[in-house]
Order: sequence, then structure tokens, then C-alpha cells
Amino acid sequence: MIAPQERFRHRPAQTLFAQIRNGSRRENMLHSIIIPCYKSSRTIRKVVEMTAEELNNLNISEYEFVLVDDYSPDGGATLDELRALARDYSFVKVISLAKNAGQHNAVMAGLNYASGDLLIAMDDDMQTHPSQLKYLLAEIDKGYDIVYGYYPEKKHSIFRNFGSFVNYITVRILIGKPKDMRTSSYWVIRRFVRDYVVQYKSPYTHLQGLFLRTTRNISCIPIKHFDREVGESGYTFKKLIQLWSNIMGYSVIPLRMATYCGYFFSVLSILGAVIVVIRKLLNPAMAIGWPSMMCAICFFSGIIMLFMGLIGEYLGRMFLGMNRQPQFVVKKVYEHSDTENNTNNQPLQEEKS
Repeated sequence: MIAPQERFRHRPAQTLFAQIRNGSRRENMLHSIIIPCYKSSRTIRKVVEMTAEELNNLNISEYEFVLVDDYSPDGGATLDELRALARDYSFVKVISLAKNAGQHNAVMAGLNYASGDLLIAMDDDMQTHPSQLKYLLAEIDKGYDIVYGYYPEKKHSIFRNFGSFVNYITVRILIGKPKDMRTSSYWVIRRFVRDYVVQYKSPYTHLQGLFLRTTRNISCIPIKHFDREVGESGYTFKKLIQLWSNIMGYSVIPLRMATYCGYFFSVLSILGAVIVVIRKLLNPAMAIGWPSMMCAICFFSGIIMLFMGLIGEYLGRMFLGMNRQPQFVVKKVYEHSDTENNTNNQPLQEEKS
């Protein structure tokens, strides 16, 4: 357990290359731990304190926690616990969102407020366990830009595992993720990756897509996946579908598929028409069936409507992007210096997003 009011020396972030020139060690780099929080009032303190203890055991003295409350629908219990952590520890910063933005956009909010040379993302439920952090940090010391931890044995539900599998296949096909690259929500990135990623302002965030746009110097290592201590996953079927659809914003392959299907069915229709004409010439008495014609019309109408919907999805996202729909809306930011002078739990000054 770490003592409350422990002092935290904050310094400006440096790039990896500047640190190499200066001969500094990773232990002297600022580490930012970003945790999106959703109905986690019963677990988040344990996550923060165990992670801080793990960092201290690794002789890492400079770190910050950026905790993002993704508008938890629990009557303010999660936000109250996050504010209590900000009061107790000088290295905790709390970002309160004005509406639910989803896990990836909540992480983006944390990245925008983080100052670290190395940035670490983990969950709020103890499944991405602090004890596994040392393996990710040891791997990134080998010179990688991004390191993912992945789980040989997952503790998710069958539904969640199926969603992860669909996401894996989709990302691999649409944005060319390497076959042997395995990912999770537990990762470490370098500062320059963060600096590029936060330039993306669309609300349709998919972090794997952004990371693969930035660098291919990526590693993944097996780590242990722990059981969820409290509650259940916040990912519903709707949220998994929405996350899956976000991947389309990083590839034009679906549009090319529509083009290829158009070519295929056009050729098929021409061949069908030629066959019908030949059969009619050989057998003038042959009747051309009305039912078969209607089936063909319905089939091709369905194909047309499917791909018109796909194109409409792209156009709609372009429209919303031009309208500057935000990724997230920050309502307030709580820091130790603010909460220290605000013991009556009065609302702090609102942060403009």
C-alpha cells in the first residue's frame, strides 16, 4: 500500500531519441497509466494502488495515473471514488466525461491529458493485472514502439470471446494486421505514437487501426488473464457491433468489395441473359418463368441495397466528421492540487473540451 499524499515530481515529456542521446534510463522516464473507468467504484482503488506499488518495485519513481470516468451510470459512485483517489495521491488526475464515449474514445481522452514518455493502458476490473506490467515494460525496453499483452487463456465470456475473434478477423482483412500479432486492451506505447494518434479527431476511434497507421515496430507477449473481481463486462452486443463498424473507417476494402461484386453480378447477368436467348432460339415454345424473374429481381435488389447502405455509412461518417462531432466531451478535470483545496466536494471549474 502506498502512503497518501506521496509526492510526485512531474517533468516535461521527452522523446525516446532525446532520452537515448542523454543516456537516460527507463526508470527516469515519466510513465502515464491510462485507465478508462465504467462502474468501477469497487475496484479502481485497488487497481491504482497495486499498479503504483508494482512501479515502485520496478524502481520507477516518476508516474502519473489518468483515470477517465466514461459517464458511469452508477449515481456518481465511480466519480466519487476517482475524486477520492485524486485527493489521496498527487499522481492521480481524473477526467470526467459529460456523456458515455465508449472505451476507445475514453482512452483517447486519457491520451490527450497524459504527459508520459511511455503510456500504458489497462482496464479497471483487475483482469489486466498490475503484476503483468513488468513483462510489457521489459519487452518495450528491446526497442519496440508498441507492446501488447495477449492472453493464451482468456477469462472472458463466450460472447465476448466471439466478439474478439470477429474483431481479429476483420482487422486482419481490412487494415492488414500481421497474422502473428495478437492484441488486447493492455498495452504500452511510446510518446511519438501518442503524439500522432491524438491528431485523429473523428468519433469513430479504433486504436488498433491508429496504431497500425503509425508504426509496424510492434511486439506482443503472452501474459496471464485474471478473473473479473466484481461485476460483468460493459460490452454489449450493440457496443461490439459499433466497435466492429468503426474499423471500416480505416480501410476502403469494403468499397472495393462492392465494386468487385458489381463486376461479378454484371458478368453473371450477361451470361444468364445469353443463356436465356440461346434457349429461346433453340426452343421457341419455351416460356420464360415469371417466378424466376422475380427471384432474380429480389436477389439483385437486395445486393444493391446492401452496398448502397455500405456507401451510405461511409458518407454519413464523412458528414459527421465535417460537422466536427467530438470524440469525447470533458466535463471536469480533477487533480490533487484542486481537490486538496476543495475538501467540501464542491464542483470544480468546468473544463472546456
